[in-house]
Amino acid sequence: MGHQQRTIAFVLALLAAAFAATPAFASAIVGRNVTGATLAIDSQGRAHVGYSAGGRRVTLVAWGAVNARTPSRAVPQVTFQLRYGVAGGGVCLPYDGPALAWLVEACKAPDGTYWALQSWQRLKPNYGGTEGPWELHLSHWSGLLAQLVIFQNWAPRGVRHIFGRLTYLGQGVHGFSSTPSGDPLDGYGRNIYVDTFDSAYGQGWHRANSVLTHGRGRTLGDFCYAFYRYGGHPRGNGTKYRATVEGPGVTPDVMWGANDIGRRLNRTLQSRMQSLERSWGDPKCRV
Repeated sequence: MGHQQRTIAFVLALLAAAFAATPAFASAIVGRNVTGATLAIDSQGRAHVGYSAGGRRVTLVAWGAVNARTPSRAVPQVTFQLRYGVAGGGVCLPYDGPALAWLVEACKAPDGTYWALQSWQRLKPNYGGTEGPWELHLSHWSGLLAQLVIFQNWAPRGVRHIFGRLTYLGQGVHGFSSTPSGDPLDGYGRNIYVDTFDSAYGQGWHRANSVLTHGRGRTLGDFCYAFYRYGGHPRGNGTKYRATVEGPGVTPDVMWGANDIGRRLNRTLQSRMQSLERSWGDPKCRV
């Protein structure tokens, strides 16, 4: 093997090790911009994933986690153990679970649990971004998925406003630490990635912003966002919206979508939505 080949092999090994060593804060990100993704479950209940990326074939095995824990300062969230460079096989029984957004592949395992691969552009620039890596997310679960519920109303001057909650098994999903800009710093925190369609940012889908779920108030797991002008950018309200979030623990990612509520304020609806939002007790989410 020549010097250049050894250098390339060394870099690839480092990349694989970095993937394996990085904590999987969500449904694990196991690849980016991949093609030909495959999924199978072996007799030990481990998931074997394969895909092509950057002109090479990547294989990995995942095990050691299912579902999610309720947010806790004392116990870490569940995470996969991942080992890259391991080729293997198994079965992919017909999937009969709930519908999944951004689905690439889903399997029912011999033990009755489910595994899935989903791919979407999580990291796009705020205020109009359209480009970002297509991440490949792996999940493993049984039972119910997380619930992402979002409502719309109006902020002052007719600015569109959304607010909602992310829950899992009836409990709010939130973390305990984050950066000043709202990026989670633990395995429990979640960002809601909000996209807007046919807005002042342009035709089609554009990223509006991402917002952190909150761990305060009476309900927990709530969040809100108003489509104001930020930093010289135009208002981002469009004809419709979607929001995607990584599932808690290693559960699947979930998505919400709806048409825009419209420019004309409905006072009855506004009053009802204001009462609901304020009943959650979050001082940062009220209009």
